[in-house]
Amino acid sequence: MILLQRLRHANVLQLYGYCYQDSNDIPDTLTTITELGSPLEMIQLLQTSWEDRFRICLSLVRLLHYLAHSPLGSVTLLDFRPRQFVIVDGELKVTDLDDASVEESSCTSNSDCFMEFPARNFTLPCSVEGRCQSMNEKRNLYNAYRFFFTYLLPHSAPSSLRPLLDKIVNATGELHWGIDETAAQLERVLNLYKSGEYLQNTTRVPKAEYRRVPEAFIPDENYRCWPSYHHRGCLLSVFDVNEAIEICDSYSQCKAFVLTNQTTWTGRQLVFFKMASNHIVPDPDKITYVKVTD
Repeated sequence: MILLQRLRHANVLQLYGYCYQDSNDIPDTLTTITELGSPLEMIQLLQTSWEDRFRICLSLVRLLHYLAHSPLGSVTLLDFRPRQFVIVDGELKVTDLDDASVEESSCTSNSDCFMEFPARNFTLPCSVEGRCQSMNEKRNLYNAYRFFFTYLLPHSAPSSLRPLLDKIVNATGELHWGIDETAAQLERVLNLYKSGEYLQNTTRVPKAEYRRVPEAFIPDENYRCWPSYHHRGCLLSVFDVNEAIEICDSYSQCKAFVLTNQTTWTGRQLVFFKMASNHIVPDPDKITYVKVTD
C-alpha cells in the first residue's frame, strides 16, 4: 500500500482512496479504491493486432524504466506474472505492489548474485559496495521477456521491423541489455512505425490500379482477415494510401478498400478492405478506392 501511494506513474494503477475499518472477522480491514482495468488475458492478446500488442510491451517497458529509476531506488516485482497487470485504455498497468522490493541483494562474490528462472539462470557481478549490480532491474527485465516479449513482440509484426524486434527479444532474453537500452530500442520501433520510415526499404509497386471515389462507403462485401479490428470484416490500420493499396494487392479477395476517419493510438488510419464494390453509398467521412485492373 505504501509503495502504491509513493510510486505514481502512468503505468501504475492509480489509487483514488483507501480506508481502514474493523470487521467482525478481521480487524483493521483495508479497503482501497483504484481505477478500473480489464484482466490481462494472454490468449485474447495474441488475437489482437500487432500494433496493440506492441503497445502492451511498450507500456510495460516504460513502467520498468520508471521502477529502475524510482524515487525509492530500483524496485523489483517479486511476484511478476501476467495476473499482476490489467489493461486500462490499451495501456498495461501494474495492480499489485505488495510483493515489490527496493532492496538490492547483498553479496561478497559473484556467486551470491545468482538468479534462477525456470528456463535460464544468470549470475550478475558483485559490486565493490557489496551489492548485486542491477539485480532488481534485470529480474524485472527477464520476466518481461519470458511472459510478454517472446509472445507479443515479433508475432505478425511488419516484416521490415522484425530484425529489430528479434534483436530486442534476444537481447532481453540473454540480459545483454539493461532497461535503458531496451526502452530506447522500443521507442525507436515506435518512431519508425509512426513516421512510416519502416516502409522506406520495402518494394511498393502496385499490382493494380485503383479508382478514387470520395465521400463514399461500401456497407457490405466484407471478408475476414487476421488480425482485424473488426470481428466480422477486415479492418486494418495503415500509414497511408500506398500501404492500403499494398495490403489490398496482397489479398486475392480484395477488390476495394475504404479509408475511414478513425485512427489508432499511433495516429494510423483505419481501413476497411472489401471483396466487391457493387453497392456504394454516400458517406462524407469516408473515401473508397475501387480496384479497376489486376
